[in-house]
Amino acid sequence: MEPALCHNLNLKPTHCSPISTELPKPISRSSHSHRLSCLNRQRSENWSALIMPCASYKPKSEALGTQLIGPLVKGLFGFAAAATTLVSVCCDSPALAQPLTVAFPVSRAREVNTVQRTLVEAWGLIRETFIDPSFNHQDWLHETMVELFPLRSADAAYTKISGMLSTLGDPFTRIISPEEYQSFRIGSDGNLQGVGLLINAEPRTGHLRKDLASDSGVREVKLPREYIKLSPISSTIIPHRTGDGRLTKIGYVKLSAFSQTAAADMKNALHEMESQNVQAYILDLRNNPGGLLKAGLDIAQIWLDGDETLVNTIDRDGNMSPINMVNGHAITHDPLVVLVNEGSASASEILAGALHDNGRAMLVGHKTFGKGKIQSVTELHDGSALFVTVAKYLSPALHDIDQVGITPDVQCTTEMLNSPKDSFLRDKSSVVNLEADSCIMVAEHELDIQQSKGTAS
Repeated sequence: MEPALCHNLNLKPTHCSPISTELPKPISRSSHSHRLSCLNRQRSENWSALIMPCASYKPKSEALGTQLIGPLVKGLFGFAAAATTLVSVCCDSPALAQPLTVAFPVSRAREVNTVQRTLVEAWGLIRETFIDPSFNHQDWLHETMVELFPLRSADAAYTKISGMLSTLGDPFTRIISPEEYQSFRIGSDGNLQGVGLLINAEPRTGHLRKDLASDSGVREVKLPREYIKLSPISSTIIPHRTGDGRLTKIGYVKLSAFSQTAAADMKNALHEMESQNVQAYILDLRNNPGGLLKAGLDIAQIWLDGDETLVNTIDRDGNMSPINMVNGHAITHDPLVVLVNEGSASASEILAGALHDNGRAMLVGHKTFGKGKIQSVTELHDGSALFVTVAKYLSPALHDIDQVGITPDVQCTTEMLNSPKDSFLRDKSSVVNLEADSCIMVAEHELDIQQSKGTAS
């Protein structure tokens, strides 16, 4: 028998704590005789049902989109593990005010049953927050629940959910496994837990590292496990001689990702270089795929003054809202060039657009990737995470970046040139000859022009 679909059951939502995934106790049978009769009309003797109330669920979420736009995600679900499960998915928005009740067979495989609950959470979040309120004309909760029933592994169930999400027509709305989400958190949090040990092969022999002074092949050591900070910032000072022969200092800052520590690390780097009398800056966002939007907005405020518009957001109803600075105070007003390329995406494009459209920086490099969408990231009860596109954005000058990108003011080649200069960027893992980078040479030239204009005025 096909699982039943009942509408207009008028289940009243109860409320859970903001980040709790615990469900309230089942409501009494007597108070919901109409609901039970609706189910009983469409059940077979091989099925049983347990009705749970529609529960208000606000999972832990972070903004790849933004933490400034408020609580974008409030998925609502009810769940009961029985031979048949009746699920109520409700929404607070007026357009989706009527609850949808779906009866479906619960998988006998425990891990697949867990993913069924994940699907309920995911669909609740999609219904309330996805940028396209028509959901690309998809409504696959009921169908997918039935298709998950015969599966026997969580991997297969996740693959099925991923296939359903792909029908929404948005490649950025997706689900990732608990293991993948942990890796994502390491990058966005800016730290990981470990002993700080790197294992590598000896280049000459291809074998691991070895203590030649020890007679024994095995040596026991105690290693404390601590949090290890991963900074997305690399910086150095480039000595630069201007066209009129003056020797100046250019501060070079490379930002590899927009993690939670990015803004604080940027401030520290700038304060350090300001103390060394740097006179101009290069901010390198090449091959930076983005990250937390809030980090991008915070970094923009490090370079800008006043109440400038940083970005404009457009919600699922087409309403545009600017995000403005509040009494901003830039750390430095020295000339600035921002380097971008086809690998600069999302938060990188928001930062580049904010600095460029507000007249703070010139852009040098190649056209950016073109991702003008904002995602919320929600951790689900099983440790997996759902990325949902919840808004679009336009630059401060109202340029649409999505699938278009940002064209820099000045283009440069990607070749590494031979240079007699000996200026290096040194960090924990690499030594890069910056002066052999043609784009940096173009940036230095543009900074010379900006400084000369400033002197003339």
